[in-house]
Amino acid sequence: MESKKILIITYYWPPAGGPGVQRWLKFVKYLPDFGWNPTVFIPENPSYPIVDETLQNEVSKDLEIIRTRIWEPYQIAELFGKDNKKFKAGQFDVGKNQTWKSRLSIWVRGNFFIPDARVFWVKPSAKFLKKYLKENHFDAVVTTGPPHSVHLIGLELKKEFSNLKWIADFRDPWTEISYYKHLKLTKSSDKKHRDLEEQVFKTADITLATSYTDSENFRKKGANAVCITNGFDREAKIEAKIEAKNFTISYVGVLEQLRNPEVLWKVLNDIIAENPDFENDFELKFVGRVDDKILSEIENSALKNSLSNLGYLSHSKANAEMQDSDLLLITNFPDESSKGIIPGKIFEYLATGKPILSFGPEDSDVKRILSETHAGKHFSYQDATSLKEFILNQYQNWQSGSSASDIKNIEKFSRKNLTEKLSQILEK
Repeated sequence: MESKKILIITYYWPPAGGPGVQRWLKFVKYLPDFGWNPTVFIPENPSYPIVDETLQNEVSKDLEIIRTRIWEPYQIAELFGKDNKKFKAGQFDVGKNQTWKSRLSIWVRGNFFIPDARVFWVKPSAKFLKKYLKENHFDAVVTTGPPHSVHLIGLELKKEFSNLKWIADFRDPWTEISYYKHLKLTKSSDKKHRDLEEQVFKTADITLATSYTDSENFRKKGANAVCITNGFDREAKIEAKIEAKNFTISYVGVLEQLRNPEVLWKVLNDIIAENPDFENDFELKFVGRVDDKILSEIENSALKNSLSNLGYLSHSKANAEMQDSDLLLITNFPDESSKGIIPGKIFEYLATGKPILSFGPEDSDVKRILSETHAGKHFSYQDATSLKEFILNQYQNWQSGSSASDIKNIEKFSRKNLTEKLSQILEK
């Protein structure tokens, strides 16, 4: 049987690093196994916040990749201050940490670049792809955001090719994401964001969500929404690990101010003050990008002697650091509206078999996954007493060498199984 053809439009692609690139890098890897031949459309000159050259080794030499140039205004934003580099990754200062330059930059970002600063890629890409699609047959097209500007390309293509199946993949929500309310939007800008989001939901043949709650919310807004979570790749390369000598809590990924688990830092400081053995044995490890304000807070506490900040590592080395940890930390935005966010890193955490310490809103999708897999425990940002008890229990297990895991039901989150689910949706 001849393979069907699918065009994937994405901003993030190797050498981009971080979680945003992993989802479709893995779908593209496994789609041919299920009868779909992918082609990828990306910017020629993107401004990626994180680069991981090793991920290019995972791109098949036979994959057709199409590129067009993009203009991004982030260089202008960075003139207002180096902290504005965070915009590239959808981060910015909040509350008392905001300077007037930061406030101005946030206002400009929210009101002038709708839906985001990659909007200048939309018109030239739509023009190029309309011509390309007239000359090349495809059975389906995928747009994956953020940046949600990419979905506007899909919207333009659907107007021209009404019979072409369009899948709008939302790795994060648009107007429901936690930082949306911090964008200092005017009423007219807010309306424009919401109108564009509604157009995408109601025009796309299928809307993919990465969490159960997001798919429900998207359906309420008129989308034909289906949940396909992120996952882990059993075939992914992992660097040789070196056994850790300390009781190690690791955070792998990007940690910004809106997801800062201040209650954890307080509890760890309390345990150190009360337990000299814990202080001698403990290591707090960061692998990735951690906000400077969070690092400053930790370095000005008793935790500074336990801190190991490794910075950004390649994907395979980051996985090795997970394997060498005793407790893996994951955080979410604290408000109830964020309960549907499932950070992609949790699935690679699951694959290690190590216990997971999670923070976020009550009754979140992450809590549901941890409960179904017996992989760890989820806490609110106020639950210091139970948190302290949990950490001390994990430490005692480490001391006694009895840290056996009873994790289960995780194979449904393998990238290959998730791609099979995607192929079944595409066939409908």
